Amino acid sequence: MRPLLVSLPVGIGAVRGLVKEVSKPFARPLVVGGARELAAVLRRELARGAQPGAVRTDDMPDGAAVLVYVLGHEPTPDDVAALSRARRARVPIVAVTGQDDTAIPYVLATDVVRLNPGEGFPLDAIARVIAARLGEEAAPLAGRVPLLRGAVCDQLVAACALRNGVIGAAEFVPGDDLPALALNQLRLVLRLEQAYGLEIDLRERLPELAATLGAGLGLRALARKLLELLPVTGWVVQGAVAYAGTRVLGDAAIRRLEAAPSRH
Repeated sequence: MRPLLVSLPVGIGAVRGLVKEVSKPFARPLVVGGARELAAVLRRELARGAQPGAVRTDDMPDGAAVLVYVLGHEPTPDDVAALSRARRARVPIVAVTGQDDTAIPYVLATDVVRLNPGEGFPLDAIARVIAARLGEEAAPLAGRVPLLRGAVCDQLVAACALRNGVIGAAEFVPGDDLPALALNQLRLVLRLEQAYGLEIDLRERLPELAATLGAGLGLRALARKLLELLPVTGWVVQGAVAYAGTRVLGDAAIRRLEAAPSRH
């Protein structure tokens, strides 16, 4: 194992540290609160296929990964008090409401999902807002709540590709950036596997990590070749290769995980 990694852009110590960081225990549940009947319906829908306890039956924010709060009307004093409790507990809040243009205390406008009259809950939209709100921390939650998985994986790939595109445009070819690009790609693959409920263990994940590092070296070689062939500014090629290559790598990892015969 060591000879393989020594010749690649990151060493075994960095890989072990990354695996240790990503594999930290994360048992916090998703909590649904708000209008009693509506919250009960949304709670059942979000809990489809979820692990026991992943979607909590009470609406108290303490210890939650995120609070999804349903409003069937303009916020009442009780709603404001509940949202304030979540804010004090430093729990991210996603609000779901049928009221147009109503400001919701303690909730960012970008974290509000609007309901259309006569339609059911927009589960995809709710999942996308949760994914955007939690970032990487949504991955272990998606591993326990499958309904979130697609949105979380899309968010992870998009965010990592953008990050690597910026790094690549700044300094892809000189070399100092290669460990940063490689570690970002390794982190992406680990988080995607976490979102599919897989255990993050170095021995179990080593084949995928080695393949990811090899792909990163291939992207570097491609960037060098394109710089020789294309009459365009170097940073454009470098950023585009880093961005597109990371997207391809992430999409390929998702297809592999989807095709896996079993999930843990």
